[in-house]
Amino acid sequence: MSPAPTKTDARALAAKGLAEVALRGASLRDVMERYAPRLSDPRDRALLMALLSEGARWWLRFDAAIDGLLEKSLRHKDPAIHALLVIGLVQLEILELQDYAAVAATVEAVRTLQRPQLAGLVNAVLRRWQRERETLVAKLDAKPQTRHAHPAWLAAALQRDWPAQAEAVMAADNREPPLMLRVNRQRSERDALIGQLQAAGYPAESHPWLSDAVMLPHSSDVTRMPGFEDGHFAVQDGAAQVAADLADLRDGLRVLDACAAPGGKACHMLERAEIDLTALEMDAGRAERIRQNLMRLRLNAKIVVGDAGAPKGWWQGKPFDRILIDAPCSATGVLRRRPDVRLHRRESDVAAMHAQQRRILSALWPLLAPDGRLVYITCSVLRAENEAIVAELLASQPDAHAVAFALPVGQPATVGWQVLPGDGDLDGMYYAVIRKEPATPISGP
Repeated sequence: MSPAPTKTDARALAAKGLAEVALRGASLRDVMERYAPRLSDPRDRALLMALLSEGARWWLRFDAAIDGLLEKSLRHKDPAIHALLVIGLVQLEILELQDYAAVAATVEAVRTLQRPQLAGLVNAVLRRWQRERETLVAKLDAKPQTRHAHPAWLAAALQRDWPAQAEAVMAADNREPPLMLRVNRQRSERDALIGQLQAAGYPAESHPWLSDAVMLPHSSDVTRMPGFEDGHFAVQDGAAQVAADLADLRDGLRVLDACAAPGGKACHMLERAEIDLTALEMDAGRAERIRQNLMRLRLNAKIVVGDAGAPKGWWQGKPFDRILIDAPCSATGVLRRRPDVRLHRRESDVAAMHAQQRRILSALWPLLAPDGRLVYITCSVLRAENEAIVAELLASQPDAHAVAFALPVGQPATVGWQVLPGDGDLDGMYYAVIRKEPATPISGP
């Protein structure tokens, strides 16, 4: 295990954190939350965040490049130095920092990590990359997994499921997404919120077709924005904001949000109508995040800790008029916001997710009232987790009927609608709406 840095150094901290994420399976968000407070200068914190985020995003490209530049791998012998080399290439190729400054600062970080004997090696590797860059880049670009820094299994799955769009999807996964906010209709109005943000120097503007969405071009510390503490808005990508529209809400409905954490869609529905909402979450720790979001936005819902696939443990027997299932999935549609997913997800996970999705959907269908509406959503781009699951339900339940709809972006799936990463500058997300037909009354003699 690498020793702690002897002084505060954003690159050294980033190297240690990136090694945790890429080589030990740590969550990028968790690493950011633990490491950022160690830096007092906001500029250093911003650099740390950029190095961690882009390091995770481009690891599968530059990790392979480092293997070709070293005689003996440092990946397991000295993971922080291996990660530092990846960060060096990220600075040169992605962040486009000045060559001399990037190399010199990265070499200095070797000393901060108490590995002075490796400073010459790190310098030589980065200088060799600069000398042989054209040849090395051509070699990396020859394969989809290193061209776009996607695992080979996912690159193949995208080619299979979306052959015409696969290259564009992987390219979109590697672009910085805009910051998307959702105005809380119960506390503010969108134009008023935009005015407040613009007055404070934030380049906010309304989304062209999502009625509650506010867009900013770059990520920012939302806790410092006007209106945050007062619950005037929440952070939520536009693709996720579609869910409340599809739910077709009105006052008085009983609504179940299954798999609800962290509560973004539940809060959005509560902002839209006076509904009786139950937010269901299996993990007690994640359920606490729902409570925190409800409190900040001044909203009320019943939070239940329970398994969506086993309703007997929590359901009281009264049907729901609306059920929203934000199903656990591979998260292959949100790689641009969660770049570490591409490092941690395995092809074998998809079959397990498929079984879980089928179990939840089958268990919750009986809880839907006649003439009720079930909205099934995933942040996946894989057909096996999306239309295949919904098609199984439609085939097995005679009273289940797909509701046709279309969105301004994306494309129709066999059942439902698929937004791919980058469509309308949104995250990738799948939607299906299923209506339960009322039983036909039996005619008398």
